[in-house]
Parts: sequence; C-alpha cells; structure tokens
Amino acid sequence: MNVEREASRGSWLARNRMGIVSLATVGAYAAFVQWAWGWPVLFRQWAEIGLAPVLMALALLVSTYFIRCYRIYDYFPGETRGRFLPLLRVTQVHNLLNIMLPFRAGETSFPILMRSEFAIPLTRSTSALLLMRLLDLHALFAAAGIGLVIGRDDAVFAWLLWTLFLLSPLAFFLLKGGILAPLRRRLPEKFGRLLAEAEAGLPATSPAFLRAWLMTLVNWSTKVAVLAWVLAVMGVAPLAACFGGALGGELSSVLPVHAPAGVGTYPAGITAGALSFGAARGGNSLDLLATASVNAHLLVVVSAVAGTILSMLLSPRR
Repeated sequence: MNVEREASRGSWLARNRMGIVSLATVGAYAAFVQWAWGWPVLFRQWAEIGLAPVLMALALLVSTYFIRCYRIYDYFPGETRGRFLPLLRVTQVHNLLNIMLPFRAGETSFPILMRSEFAIPLTRSTSALLLMRLLDLHALFAAAGIGLVIGRDDAVFAWLLWTLFLLSPLAFFLLKGGILAPLRRRLPEKFGRLLAEAEAGLPATSPAFLRAWLMTLVNWSTKVAVLAWVLAVMGVAPLAACFGGALGGELSSVLPVHAPAGVGTYPAGITAGALSFGAARGGNSLDLLATASVNAHLLVVVSAVAGTILSMLLSPRR
C-alpha cells in the first residue's frame, strides 16, 4: 500500500514538475522583490504614472496578440479560414505557456495545439514556428535599432544601414529556392523528405512572406515602442536606453533559456539592454532602472494573462 502511495506521489511530481518549478521560482522572486525594494515602492511607480497611461499601455500590448494571431491566420489560410477566434485562443495559450514554463518548454505546445485544433502536421507547424521566431528576432533588432539611429551625427549613413538590415529577410527568402533544392538533392532520401516537409512550412509565395514579415514588424515595433515608453515614463533615460531596455527584455524571452514567467531574466535583460544603450550607472539611477524593469516585466505578464482570458471569453471551448 505504501509502495503504491509512494509510486503515485512520484508519478504526480514527475507530471507536474514544470508547474512546481515555475510556482517555486515565482514565489522566490516575489520574496526577493519584497526584500530588495518592497512591493509598495513598485506600486507607487504605477500610481505616479496614473491609471489612464497604464490602461493604454496594457491595451496596446494586448492588441499585439491580435496581430500575432492574424499572422498565423494568414500563414495557414486553408486550415484556419473562418476560425480566427479559436486560433486566438490557441496562440494565447501557447504564449502564456511560453512565458510561464522555463527553458522555452512552452514552445512545444504550438505544433501540438495546431495539430489538435486545425489538423496541421507537426513538421509543418514546427517549421513555420522556427521561421516566425527568426522573423521575431529580426524585428526586435530592427525596432531597437531605431533607438540607436535617432539623433546620431551620421544619421544618413546610419539610416541606410538600418534600411539594409530591415530588408535583409526578403533577400534571404528570394534566395531560398537556390539553396534548399540543391541541398535536398544531396541529402539521403529520408532526410530529403524531412527537409521537403519543413520547406512546406515556409510561405509559398513572396506576397505571403511579405505579409508575415510586415505583420511581424508591426507587432514587435508596437511592443518595443510601448515598453520603451513605459520605461521612459518611469524615469529611465536617455530614449536610446529605453529602446535598449525593451529590446533586452524581449530578447531574454525569445532566446532559448529563460526563467519561469521570465522572473529575474526579463528584468535583467531590460537592465542590461538599457545600460548597453547609455543608461546612467549611478546608485539612484541604477535603483530606478531596476524597479522600472520589474514593473515593465509585470506589465508584460499581466498583458499575457489578460490576453489569454479575453481569448477564452471570445472563443470558449465547446
């Protein structure tokens, strides 16, 4: 009897270990924030900003989830046509899992959810997810690059370099046919079929790729601009440091390793990005940057939860 109870307990711990790690990490982080600054200090920053700007920032962040959903809706038109709201629910659940689970474990939910909800093969949805993540990285750097270019003495040359970087994904897409086809012929048949299935997850035409690329740029430009604005309102300066902080935080959430719910890693990314882009390093300035980073992270988490709740209200499971 005791053996069965121990086995059942061990099985439960194995099934729920990710959730346990996430909850323990969030709890430890909340305790650390209370010890380092105190939650009243952080909430006071929000009170100084005012309710209207906070709600506006939250609404803009939630709006980016609709843009991201439409990117996938347009990416798989045959499978998702007429089912935007169920797709919104799927993308929001995936997004929340991606935020809450450590080490990008939540990414695995996307192909599984797309297969169960829309019967899209795992290889195709995984390939699409990989391309979208590469476009996400490009858009993040492009959005943050605006903060570097603004106000430079060599503005014309800087904007030219930024424009070339902005257009680089289109060049890579146009060259993919000359790269993948010869590679597929040289691979063994099994790997050649796998590459063909992965290629099927890429946009079939240049217009389809352009739409995915442009929606990615709009999505991340909006998110980085909102986070940069929030950091600026909280006292982080100069403007380039605000863009750098927004980039650093989002990069910490896109790269392979991050903590559950981004606790610690997301604010650290904001702080590192802001310092790299010229934020002041003095005692009071650094303390203000740290508290602003934590508050910006809280805003991102709240927007993800709000977006998920909204998607479930708009499209409840039958």
